[in-house]
Amino acid sequence: MTLGITLDSLSLGYARGPVLREVDLTVRPGEVLVIVGASGSGKSTLLRALAGLLTPHGGRVLAGGEEVTGTSRERAMVFQDDGLLPWRTVRRNVELPLRIRGLPRGERRTVAQEWLARVGLEGHEDRLPRELSGGMRQRVQLARALAGAPRAVLMDEPFGALDAQTRAGMQALLLDVLRDTRATIVFVTHDVDEALLLADRVVVLGSGGVRTTIEVPGPRDPAADRAELREKILKEL
Repeated sequence: MTLGITLDSLSLGYARGPVLREVDLTVRPGEVLVIVGASGSGKSTLLRALAGLLTPHGGRVLAGGEEVTGTSRERAMVFQDDGLLPWRTVRRNVELPLRIRGLPRGERRTVAQEWLARVGLEGHEDRLPRELSGGMRQRVQLARALAGAPRAVLMDEPFGALDAQTRAGMQALLLDVLRDTRATIVFVTHDVDEALLLADRVVVLGSGGVRTTIEVPGPRDPAADRAELREKILKEL
C-alpha cells in the first residue's frame, strides 16, 4: 500500500533562523514528487522532516494520516552519500533493514538477492563498498532502501555526485524500478531536466515556502520536449 504525506503549516529552521515557514503541501499516494530550489531554499531540510530526522518548529508532517514523530521503516531515506557500511558486503548491506525487521536469515538472503538482481548487481554480492564504483554503490543503496518494502522513499540528490553517463543510467534504473513498485517517491534535485524526467509533479521552493507546483504530463521519456515546463521552472528559481 502506498503512503500519502501531508505538510500542515510546517515550519522548519536552525539556530541561525527559519528555513521554511508554514508550508502546506500534499504528496499523493504513489506519485513521484520532485523538489527543486536554489541552494539554501530548504530542500534537504524538508526531506529530513518527512523522514522524521528533524522536529518541526511549527505545524506537523502526517504520513498515512499519522503524525510523524520519528523515523519509520515505512519511510526509507536515500542520500547523495551512499551511507553503506564499509565493513559489510554488498549483500549484507542490503539485508540490513530486513535484519532490523527481524526476518530470518534465509528470507533476508532471498529478498536481498532479488533486489540485487533487479539493480544489476548479480555477481557482486560478496564485494565490499570500497571495491565498487560510485554508480554501483548507489545501486546498492537503492536496493537496500527498497528491500525493506517501504511505503515511501525519500531521495536527497542521490545521483548528484555521479558523472553524466552514470547518472543517466541510474535515472533509467529508477524509472524501471518505479514501474514495479507502488511506493510514493519524494526526490530532491538541483537539476531541472532530471526533475522533469522523473516527476509526476515538480515543487519549486523559495523565499521560505512553495513558489509553485507544476504537473508534468507523461510518459516519462528522456526524448520528450519539456522546454516550456523547463522555462517555467527556471523563472521561479
